[in-house]
Parts: sequence; C-alpha cells; structure tokens
Amino acid sequence: MKAVRFHEYGGIEVLRVEEVERPVPGPGQVLVKVKAAGINPGEAYIRVGGVHERWPATFPSGQGTDLAGVVVEPGPHVRGFAVGDEVLGYTHRRASHAQYVVVDDTALTVRPEGLSWDVAGSLQVAGATAYATVFAVEPGPGDTVVVSGAAGGVGSLAVQLARRRGATVIGLASEPNHAWLQEHGVIPVAYGPGVADRIRQAAGGRVDAFIDTWGDGYVELAVDLGVHPERINTIRDWHTAAKVGARAYGESSATSAVVLGELARLAARGELDVPIARTYPLDQVRDAFRELERRHTHGKIVLRPWPDEER
Repeated sequence: MKAVRFHEYGGIEVLRVEEVERPVPGPGQVLVKVKAAGINPGEAYIRVGGVHERWPATFPSGQGTDLAGVVVEPGPHVRGFAVGDEVLGYTHRRASHAQYVVVDDTALTVRPEGLSWDVAGSLQVAGATAYATVFAVEPGPGDTVVVSGAAGGVGSLAVQLARRRGATVIGLASEPNHAWLQEHGVIPVAYGPGVADRIRQAAGGRVDAFIDTWGDGYVELAVDLGVHPERINTIRDWHTAAKVGARAYGESSATSAVVLGELARLAARGELDVPIARTYPLDQVRDAFRELERRHTHGKIVLRPWPDEER
C-alpha cells in the first residue's frame, strides 16, 4: 500500500509517499481502507521537530490521526464492527495518511447516513479539540465568548458549539471569512492593530470567556480584556497559559468514540457545519501541507488516499 513517511525532521520536502507492507490487525483491531484523512497543524509541528520533547518522532515516521473508511478485515475479538462497515475514527499511531490503517475498535464509530467522507475523515482532531476548548470555558446564555482563529479548522467548530450553548460569540477572522461567521450567528471582528477596542465595542464592554486557537499573544489579550484566567483556554500558547493560570484543554481532553459519534451525528443532521477547504490526492501531500502551513485556510484540508474510481 501507499503511505506517507518521513525519515528525518524537516520541512515539507522530507515528506514522501512510499510503498509499505499492509498492516495486519491484532486483537481488538480492524483494518480500514481509508477513504479520507484530514491533516492538522500538529502534524506539521511534529514533522519539523518543534514538539520533540513532548511528542518525539521515531523514524521512519508515518503521519495522521483522522480517518474515515470501510472495514476490510477485523482482527480477533473485535466488538461491534464487521467487513463492509463504514466508519470514522482516529489513530494515535501516526498512521492514517495511508491507503490502509489498523485502528482499535474502541476508536471507531459508525458513519451516519448523510455524512460525507471528507467531513467524516477530518472530524476527530478538530472536533475533539473544539469540543474540549468550549467545555473548558463553560459558555452559557448571557455569556460573551471570543474565539481567535474563528474560521480555521478548530475555530469554525468552536464558534458553533459555543453558540449551541446559547452564548454570544465574537469571532476573530480575516475579512473574507466574516460572511460565513455571520451566517452562523457569530459576530465577526477583524484581527490586527486595535483588535482589543473592536472586541470591546462588539461585546458591549464585557467579555466573559476567551478561546484561543491561534496563539501569538491572544492569552495576554484575554487577560487585558478582563477575562478570568479559568475562563481562558488556548490550544497553542501553553507557556503563557501556565504563567497566567489559563487552561490548555485540547484534543486529548475530549478524544473518545462517544464524542466523535456525537459530533458526526450533528454534522450529518446539518446542525454542525464542517467546512472543507480543499482535498488532495495522497501523492500531493506536500501541496496539502503547503496550503495548511499558510494558516489562512477556512476549514479542513483532506487527503484522499485512493483515486476516485477506487474509493
């Protein structure tokens, strides 16, 4: 099968698509033919060695957490899944950017009818992260919540989940994304110089909670806006969070097949919009990450490991 590999830390140029042995499922595992697999910023940080102390790579390294596909082989003692089942899920073995992947049966849920493969295959990391970061700041009716990076893969889901809790949501994003935010009941505010004053004006003076999906000074901005540290959550700026007492809930805080299934059902019913920015064949994985690392994408970027006629 084909799979993404890198043999050393480095830029996009270290990514390769190689022929490797198809894995064999063990007890409690299934082999999934991957229809779609999302890519995420964390994978780029791992590849360049930026989080080596926290999440070191072992070479040669695979890539990828998100996945959706069809069960082609169950291992011994698998519960709840059979050949032909359409599923979505996740692996923490850095392995989903491939044509086949072995997945624990506890990390899978059935693909709901009406959920596209691209959405299903890119939902776990962004969805669990958004779920966790909204849970961390506990928004509710009467609260005003600010979300930085509000049109990105995580931010676009976080604003919707916060709105579902009844909060007023202010989304920091570039002008081209303001219309999408407004369509989803979010008050758009442009980032850049003067952003604090624009937030205060949009909020009517009071901000109750702040979700930072971008980093780059937004934890300090939240403190300056008068938000209590326990109602600030960042998925980027862990150092500042520790310094001021803010929270840093991320994907691992909400990763489970139960949460993923809940998000998938919301998306299938049209109650959670999961924007897909662009799709790429597996052989164009470098182009996909080049797009991702510009950090101006609205929604998710998805790899399709198989040609359309073989999906």
